[in-house]
Amino acid sequence: MNHDHYADAYIRAILEGVRTIAMVGASANAARPSYFVMKYLSERGYTVFPINPGQAGNVVAGLTFHARLADVPEPIDMVDVFRAPEAVPGVLDEVLALSPLPKVLWTQLGVRHDEAAARAEAAGLQVVMNRCPKIEYGRLSGEIGWTGVNSRTLSARKPALLGKGLQRLSISRGPKAP
Repeated sequence: MNHDHYADAYIRAILEGVRTIAMVGASANAARPSYFVMKYLSERGYTVFPINPGQAGNVVAGLTFHARLADVPEPIDMVDVFRAPEAVPGVLDEVLALSPLPKVLWTQLGVRHDEAAARAEAAGLQVVMNRCPKIEYGRLSGEIGWTGVNSRTLSARKPALLGKGLQRLSISRGPKAP
């Protein structure tokens, strides 16, 4: 697969197809990108398991941190890697030791490891590298367009007011309750 470009349909299918996400390298610090990504995805209905050995057992933003992927109490659909590229092969080793295997290995912005991607794909996983699921979800749902960012997704649909003044859209094209 060409990891320099992903079709919107590929990203959308992944984000619509996963329910549980383990975030390796998640932070308890609200100023860190991994914190607001895990919080955002959790608020969009995903079950998020933050993975950080230094925070294991702590509950932050309603999410319980785990030390390693093997500690997650249910099957994982997607592993999102918030670690440096050189850490990806080790994370992949942990992923491949899981049973059942996750469907997706996703690495965050600035994180790319082609050899690990090839190993993951050979094991049957879908791979996305150098992308953020929060940004992709916001772009594909149209939420990111509310702030004036060009989402490359056109819609004539007027955003519905949901909840207590908070607007959220689903990537499946319909409003999603908070």
